[in-house]
Amino acid sequence: MPEASSPTSPSSPRTLAEALRARGDEELAALLRARPDLLNPVPNDLSQLAARAGTRASVVRALERLDRFTLQTAEALAVAPDPASYDTLLGLLTGDEGDEEIEAALPRAVGTLRTQALIWGGDDRLRLVRTARELLAPSPTRPSPTGLGPTVAEATAGMSPTRLQEILAAAGLPTTHDPVSAVAALASLFTDRTRMARLLDTAPPEALTVLDRLVWGPPYGEVTASPTPPVRWLRDRGLLLPASPRTVVLPREAALYLRAGRAQYAPEPVPPAVTPAATASMTQGRPQAVDSTAAGQAYTALTTVEDLLKDWHEGGPAVLRSGGLAVRDLKRAATALDTNEQMAAFWLELAYAAGLLATDGEADERYAPTPAYDEWLTLPAPDRWAHLATAWIGATRTPGLVGSQDPKGRTLSVLGPGLDRTAALEVRSRVLALLAALPAGTAPDPETVLARLRWERPLRGGGGAQSGDANAARNAADGGPRDLRSRIAAWTLTEAEVLGVTGRGALSTHGRLLLSPTEDLTAQAANALAPLLPEPLDHVLLQADLTAVAPGPLERPLAETLSVLADVESKGGATVYRFTPASVRRALDAGRTASDLHTFLATHSRTPVPQPLSYLIDDVARRHGHLRIGAASAYVRCDDDALLGEILADKRSQGLRLRRLAPTVLAAQADPGTLLEGLRTMGYAPAAESAEGDVLITRAHARRTPPRTPPAPVPDGPPVPDGTLLGAAVKAIMAGDLASTVVRKSAPEPAKNGELPRTTSAETLATVQAAAMTGSALWIGYVNADGAASQRVIAPVRVEGGFVTAYDHTADEVRTYPLHRITGVAELADDPA
Repeated sequence: MPEASSPTSPSSPRTLAEALRARGDEELAALLRARPDLLNPVPNDLSQLAARAGTRASVVRALERLDRFTLQTAEALAVAPDPASYDTLLGLLTGDEGDEEIEAALPRAVGTLRTQALIWGGDDRLRLVRTARELLAPSPTRPSPTGLGPTVAEATAGMSPTRLQEILAAAGLPTTHDPVSAVAALASLFTDRTRMARLLDTAPPEALTVLDRLVWGPPYGEVTASPTPPVRWLRDRGLLLPASPRTVVLPREAALYLRAGRAQYAPEPVPPAVTPAATASMTQGRPQAVDSTAAGQAYTALTTVEDLLKDWHEGGPAVLRSGGLAVRDLKRAATALDTNEQMAAFWLELAYAAGLLATDGEADERYAPTPAYDEWLTLPAPDRWAHLATAWIGATRTPGLVGSQDPKGRTLSVLGPGLDRTAALEVRSRVLALLAALPAGTAPDPETVLARLRWERPLRGGGGAQSGDANAARNAADGGPRDLRSRIAAWTLTEAEVLGVTGRGALSTHGRLLLSPTEDLTAQAANALAPLLPEPLDHVLLQADLTAVAPGPLERPLAETLSVLADVESKGGATVYRFTPASVRRALDAGRTASDLHTFLATHSRTPVPQPLSYLIDDVARRHGHLRIGAASAYVRCDDDALLGEILADKRSQGLRLRRLAPTVLAAQADPGTLLEGLRTMGYAPAAESAEGDVLITRAHARRTPPRTPPAPVPDGPPVPDGTLLGAAVKAIMAGDLASTVVRKSAPEPAKNGELPRTTSAETLATVQAAAMTGSALWIGYVNADGAASQRVIAPVRVEGGFVTAYDHTADEVRTYPLHRITGVAELADDPA
């Protein structure tokens, strides 16, 4: 940031526009880079840029992006005389005793305010932009952040002259002939350290106690119709002035004396340091332990997302009418993932942000994996993790808000509208940057991270409501013990840990590589993670209790087949699968034969296939398809008529309303699916058949949404312009300013009130031809084909065929203009070229 110059300005600008005209191209580019909202649309000239920089919305936005000390500097300037010198501002921040840290930090703060056009003028006449002064200065309806009240002149406005003279007399001052001099005399007393000390030496101790309660704010106090003697003493001498019939206020000049000249109770010129956590010594200097822990979390994150979307493989729950997922469906997802609802919301939102989950867009809208999910599954594990982590870093969705209410009292649901927070992207990136600044393997103290963030953006963190920003009301409605930015930071630390970006609280090596999310760095992060992830296994360990143990991650074909043949019983370092009659029948329904299953297990087991498992497969296969069910409404056929008689005699079959059509055929009034499920519940192993009598092979149906793009992050205002756009914008603004301020010779019909110059066609042609011969510049009014009028400064080069070819100073290029669209011309007193 540019530092404040020494107070040697020979002449100060009279307006902000004049101050901007004194800037160079680089300084204007710095302003537009810091406040990109000023650039849309590009201002016509510097006067328009200055006007836009003083609007309330733009000033509020700029104030919200100031750090605590720079904001404290602006607040101090808001209670200083207008204009104020640099030394006066320094005195308000350091007080009578001085402060070396503040003295060292103040040039940077003043430079930041000046760069962002929040203050202007030389160091001998610093002026705060009027809108900023209105926002930060004290008023009866909004106290100042400094805790100071109105000045003596403001507090005594409307007071009777007689009452003013009584105050002067009680304070030991000579009376005056008019209220203006009386107010000046009282203010002079409060700012004179010697006389003020003598006055307070005569005050009762109880009166000093009253002043102590008001000195650091709020400066207002309530009084009764018959105030106590100490309050009367203060009121009679003007140390307390009436603000309303029942309220008194401590005037600013008196408060500054009692504060020893300081406008701020606790200036913070230096940002609080992010310190290591108390447990950081366990991992400090051991980044390999951090990387290993983070890699384990990264692998768990991949399996969690896969398990979540596998449950919704054939279509997930329905979408609420208002959007989002119902609470009961969120609870089911949390139960399936063996986690709490808050973490389940995080995994759902992560899959959504990564483009792996979306709505199907049908009339009965439901959630389902996207085609991108199938592509994601084919990637190596490190690349799949990098895809998830990159999506998380760049998202503005805030799953931590699930369950809270929006400003209209509606509950926010996971995957629903209203979860985007523009601050999320900035806070998440900043938290990770603070972690990256620590030594490798060092975990931060979370409270110091939050303190640093609050210092960097105090208004956006907790004080935004006083600015009237629309986001402040929404943030306040989010509730919680802390401001929204602090809560997002706390969620970021938790989410980074479960996602594997951090390990043991410290930033991992592969997480550090993601902080600049370019394609190369993402690939580097995946490469750094790859050696730390376990290699997929091609085998399991079969056990005699009808279970199989996977001692690590399995290769995908093996895992998919095993998930059909067995049920997952437990997860952890090793996954335990259990074989049951139902799971074996599921594999047979999918088209596998008993011999296929025996071969599969013998190939992929490091232990011999247990005899009970072989018997289970053979037993289920022997009974599988012995009963055949087709559509009549439904029928059952079997070569064993005794078995059909057994089914008819079973009381559990009464709901199916079966009757015998033939010795080997039973008919039912239930549909085939219900009949199939009913007989399986009774312990039989029927198989469905087609109309041709062939056994139907049933496989899991993969339901996918149409191609969907991941949700775009909600931008926090206009994007920061690149160098090319900034250069072109500055050039256009400067050229437009030249056109609007250049000195012109008198024209036959001079322009008035900013109107375009007006000349006849003959005068226009003669003037342009003369300028082309002499190489001089002209000021012209021009109306384009769309009817938009503008003024330009051109240097004509050639005039022929009803067109003039000229170098356009406004556009900084050579252009051709039809003469009939030029409304008029005026010669310039000085050639800008």
